[in-house]
Amino acid sequence: MSKAVRIHQAGGPEQLRIDDVEVGDPGPGEIRIRHHAVGLNFIDVYHRTGLYPLPLPAGIGGEGAGVIEAVGEGVTHLKAGDRAAYASNVPGSYAESRVMKAQQVCRLPDGIAFDTAAAMMLKGMTAQYLLKRTPFDTLRPGDMVLWHAAAGGVGLIACQWAKALGLQVIGTAGSDEKCALAKELGAAHTINYNKEDFLVRVKELTGGKGVKVVYDSVGKDTWDKSLDCLRPLGLMVSFGNASGPVPPFAPGVLGAKGSIYVTRQTLFTHIATRESCQQIADDLFEAVASGKVKIRIDQRYPLEQVQQAHRDLEGRKTTGSTVLTL
Repeated sequence: MSKAVRIHQAGGPEQLRIDDVEVGDPGPGEIRIRHHAVGLNFIDVYHRTGLYPLPLPAGIGGEGAGVIEAVGEGVTHLKAGDRAAYASNVPGSYAESRVMKAQQVCRLPDGIAFDTAAAMMLKGMTAQYLLKRTPFDTLRPGDMVLWHAAAGGVGLIACQWAKALGLQVIGTAGSDEKCALAKELGAAHTINYNKEDFLVRVKELTGGKGVKVVYDSVGKDTWDKSLDCLRPLGLMVSFGNASGPVPPFAPGVLGAKGSIYVTRQTLFTHIATRESCQQIADDLFEAVASGKVKIRIDQRYPLEQVQQAHRDLEGRKTTGSTVLTL
């Protein structure tokens, strides 16, 4: 048996309940992992509220780290006793232990702690594919990009990694404190969008030219102005909806704004195979082990305080990464 957070109906944080569930043994291609820490991500809020519907009742959480307890038939890259971490598109990490497919579970290097791993897998691999695999025109040292929510979990990793790649990040955040944090961790410029018009400031910083790429996990509230921040033939990368989904728009708008490109990305397309998942994870492990990227865990909650953790995450009271401890 395992204590596990489950949703029985969509709604607010009060819908997160801790149940006792039977875990069982792994089947072919599966592993059983006992978590030491699990990560919180905004997609968890989307699952809880029903924006991204799940068949109910459902587990929640897509990021965790711990020790492999058992492996099923056909699993060759992991064995019982291995330290491991993962980002998975099948929710269920908010639990003491779980059985899951082994394909997206990676062996964790000894030098990376469990809570660090739980805080970085989904967010760090997201930063990796956004910076290195998404732009159709390779980003080069000196290129300017705009990154919304730069003081969030993905944003703070991306600011550091982008700086290591020689990029100039213009980061937005909702307070002076969050802007200072993003700048401390690698943003070349920051904009407090509650005090400044980020479009006006981006135009000033780029001499009116605009940025090469906008990375936007905010959605509805930042969409229109973000398109206007792009230089001609620039790329708008949408990878989240923290303020709500982007409304429908006419494709002709893209031509009028400079023949710009728009893409909606998800991590799980990029880690759909064992090989691609391991490649992205290895790049992340190297970036963290080398010190190029430091993982900030600014909030820790015991599993029993999961409702408060969601209130703080959804209320934008958090910075960096947040973990649940077990």
